[in-house]
Amino acid sequence: MTLYTTLDSPLGELLLVGEESATAPGGTALASLSVPGQKGGATVQESWTHDPDAFAETARQLRAYFDGELTRFALTYTDTRGTDFQRRVWQALEAVPYGTTTTYGAIAAGIGAARGAVRAVGTAIGANPLLVVRPCHRVIAADGSLSGYAAGPVRKRRLLAIEGLAPDAG
Repeated sequence: MTLYTTLDSPLGELLLVGEESATAPGGTALASLSVPGQKGGATVQESWTHDPDAFAETARQLRAYFDGELTRFALTYTDTRGTDFQRRVWQALEAVPYGTTTTYGAIAAGIGAARGAVRAVGTAIGANPLLVVRPCHRVIAADGSLSGYAAGPVRKRRLLAIEGLAPDAG
C-alpha cells in the first residue's frame, strides 16, 4: 500500500511517499521525497493513503537534519525506480559525506562512466526521487557553481548552508 504525508521544512512543504515495509524503521520504506513545483516531483494520487504516523521516524530524522543534529540518514528506501545507470549514480550520491561537495565529473569517474557521461550523470541526479536524504544537493559544477537542482537553486543553497557550506551566490 502506498502511503503519504506532508511535512513543513526550511525548504517548504515536503511530500513524503512510501510503501509499507516490515523491515523499515517505523514500518514505512521511503519511495519519494519531493517539494511542490519540483521537476519530476511526486504528486498525491487518489489511491494513496494519508498516514502521517507511518512517517514518524522519517520526519524525526529530517527535523534532526534541518536542525544540524543529524549528518547521515538511517532510512529504508524502495529503490524500484530508475535504470541501472541511475541507481549507480544514486548510490554514489549516498557516499558523498555531509558538509562536503563533489562534482558531476567526479561522480562519473567514481562509477566508471566515460568522461563524456557528465550530462548523463546530471540527468540521473535530476531524476533522484529522494531529495535531501539522497544528497544530490552536494553535487556542484567543476567551476564551483551550484548548477542544476530539481528543487531549484534557492533550496540547494539552503541545504548546503545547513551543512555549513558557503555556496556561490549564483
